[in-house]
Formats: sequence, C-alpha cells, structure tokens
Amino acid sequence: MTGKAGEFLRRAEDWALLLVPGLIWGASFLFIAESTPHVGPFGVSFGRILIGFATLALFPGARRSIDRKAWGKIALVGFFWMALPLSLFPFAEESVSSAVTGMLNGASPLFVAVAATLFTRKLPARGVLLVLLAGLVGAGLIALPTINEGKSSAFGVGLILIALCCYGIALNIAGPLQQVHGALPVLWRVQMVALVLTAPFGAREVLHAQWTWPVVVSMVLLGALGTGIAYIVLAVAAGRIGATKASTTTYLIPPVSILLGYLLRNERVTATSIVGCAVCLSCVWLMKRTSRVSVAATKSSE
Repeated sequence: MTGKAGEFLRRAEDWALLLVPGLIWGASFLFIAESTPHVGPFGVSFGRILIGFATLALFPGARRSIDRKAWGKIALVGFFWMALPLSLFPFAEESVSSAVTGMLNGASPLFVAVAATLFTRKLPARGVLLVLLAGLVGAGLIALPTINEGKSSAFGVGLILIALCCYGIALNIAGPLQQVHGALPVLWRVQMVALVLTAPFGAREVLHAQWTWPVVVSMVLLGALGTGIAYIVLAVAAGRIGATKASTTTYLIPPVSILLGYLLRNERVTATSIVGCAVCLSCVWLMKRTSRVSVAATKSSE
C-alpha cells in the first residue's frame, strides 16, 4: 500500500505500538488487586512470571542464544527487575489502592535517573538535576495522602518505593545488556531467573489459591499481557520509532490505573495525589527533553 493510505496505516501502526504497552501496564495494577486476595502476594508474582515466561517462549527471537558471560548480570536483573519488585507490588496493594500504585509507578524513570547518577558517580546537568528533584517532590505528593491513612498504608507506599528503586538499579544494568544481546533474549532469561527465585514461596500459594474464573482471567491477562506481550510490543516499537519515543508509553500508566481503579474498584484519588502525578509526569518529560537537547548539543560541538 502506497501514498496517503499507506502513510496513514504506518502512522496508525506506530501509534498502536506506542499505546498498547502503556494501556496494558496501566491495567496491570487492577489485575494485581483483583488476584492477590485469592492467590496470595507471592502466588501473584510467581504466577505472572510463569505465564509471561511461557508467553515469551512462543517467540523464537526470545530463545536466541546469548553469551554465557552475560548470565551474571542477567541474574542481577532477574532479581532487581522481576523477582523482588513484582513480589512487592502485591503486598503493597493490600493497603494501597491500585490507582495510587499506578501513579507512583509513573515515577520510575526518575528512579532510573537517580540510579544512573549513583552508578556513574557523576551529577547530571544542573537543569536535569533540578527537574529530577522536582519530580521526586511530585512523587512525594502522590504518596502523602496515602501515608496519612495509617501505618499499614505507609508501609505499602514504602514497598512501592523500594520496588521503584529496584527498577532503577535493574534498568541501568539491563540497558547495555539489551543493546548487545537483544531485548527479548535478555528479558526471557531474566524471567527464567525470576521464576526460580519466586518459586519456593509462590508455587505453594498458586497450588492453594482460590481459583475462580475472574481470578483466572486476571492472572492470565497480568502474565500473558503485562509480563509478556507488552514487552514484545515495546521492543517492536523501539525498533520502528526509536527507544526514546517508545518509552513515552509509560506516561499512560498513571491515567489508566486511575480510570480503571475508579470505574471497577470505586477507588478515590485525592487532589494532592493528582497534582503530584501531574508534576511527576511533567518532570519526567522535561528531564528526557533536557537530556536529548544536551546530547544533541554535545554531538554538534564535536
């Protein structure tokens, strides 16, 4: 197909690749909230990783061999990207709404930037640093109303923040690995490691879970889509439109989690949290834009 119709179709496909992962990950917090009371927190993490691992195994690209020397870093990523944070979110959502959990998840790029600063031991440019600090303040505003609800809610927020710190560590290690070995082969092996790590506690909870059709559907969607298909679509999007543009799909996670939490679980979000979310997402966008401008200026001066 050529001409205007072909161009329109290509743009529609690009938009679909951009929107689908964000929609899926935004809905994931709803699936966690629906599944955890019946499957258990460890059961949810183990079950979603098992289903995600099986889903990725259906794609030959994920099973492509990689250098054995990469396994040490893959094991680290498996712990910090999958096993630990995916186990923390179900525990957190026992006292924190799926909407607030999704809103806080929108701050994950800020934690990646903080981890990168610690890894390199080099402060970012002043503009990026100011935006980063403002974004972290926004994340604090998201969490503040929930923290004030009591000790259990504050503990749940703490678990989410630990999970985001894990993402920050993991993605700084995973990025170079994926550039060398490919996104899907690395991700599939990362899930393999996480599956082994979560099995001792998770398998038992899965076997003793209260399985009903709504729970089964939630778990299958959480695993097959949230821990499988979304990553595949994102990898395709990165190849077509670039990794930077593809990463903007994460901006959809907070609004989708808020909308689904409100419509399907009658969750309410305070104005303070919404303002914090807006600040946080704006700072993520500004931080990425400032970083791109800095890189472009550096290249033009070489």
